[in-house]
Amino acid sequence: MGKIIAIANQKGGVGKTTTTVNLAASLGVLEKKVLLIDADPQANATSGLGIDVDGIELGTYQLLEHTKNAEETIIPTTSPNVDLIPAHIDLVAIEIELVDKDNREYMLKGAIGHLREKYDYILIDCAPSLGLLTLNALTAADSVIIPIQCEYFALEGLGKLLNTIKSVQKIHNADLDIEGLLLTMFDSRLRLSNQVVEEVKTHFEDMVFNTIIQRNVRLSEAPSYGESIIKYDASSKGAANYLNLANELVKKNKEKV
Repeated sequence: MGKIIAIANQKGGVGKTTTTVNLAASLGVLEKKVLLIDADPQANATSGLGIDVDGIELGTYQLLEHTKNAEETIIPTTSPNVDLIPAHIDLVAIEIELVDKDNREYMLKGAIGHLREKYDYILIDCAPSLGLLTLNALTAADSVIIPIQCEYFALEGLGKLLNTIKSVQKIHNADLDIEGLLLTMFDSRLRLSNQVVEEVKTHFEDMVFNTIIQRNVRLSEAPSYGESIIKYDASSKGAANYLNLANELVKKNKEKV
């Protein structure tokens, strides 16, 4: 049975999509079968895997509307073992369109539950908000990875997200777990970065991944080429970081079994 993991933080620019794309590619390299669901209207995960967003006809929008089944929306990517349910700008409208529907928070869960049998990991790239799209992702997920930027406002809004997760656990998804807090954009030369790492580890202890994603130029360049860091520059620090994260995730879930 595959595991569904949402990658969420309502704060933008924390490395959420970078993490989703590169963790998916790294798990693929480890020969895990992965499905990435782009649930962000900006569609950066879709373009980050080399898919032309303007050419998308079926994707997350149709999946949430239940006008198409999951198999009809899945497309292959050039990353080994990684499939994608792409996003398009029309996903912006979904929050308004779902608002009057019954069980609106369960639309994604109902559409993808059966895919667990086909994939080892299903990763959902969430929008940088706590709206209905993110709520659907958290309701469908087994766990959530929260990327935290190693900068001054790192912990700002984290309390709000954790409260949202508690609400989802209470009302929609009692089994939702926090997979881990992931420290991103770490610069060892900056005292501030080291302070943020220390503070997060002091507050959250075992909830924090051992792997830290370092600030890396190659990691920033890769999306503009429509490639994961594994494909763009496998020898880079960024690739090593995400392969370490994938290994840590796989090991952690083996221990839980």
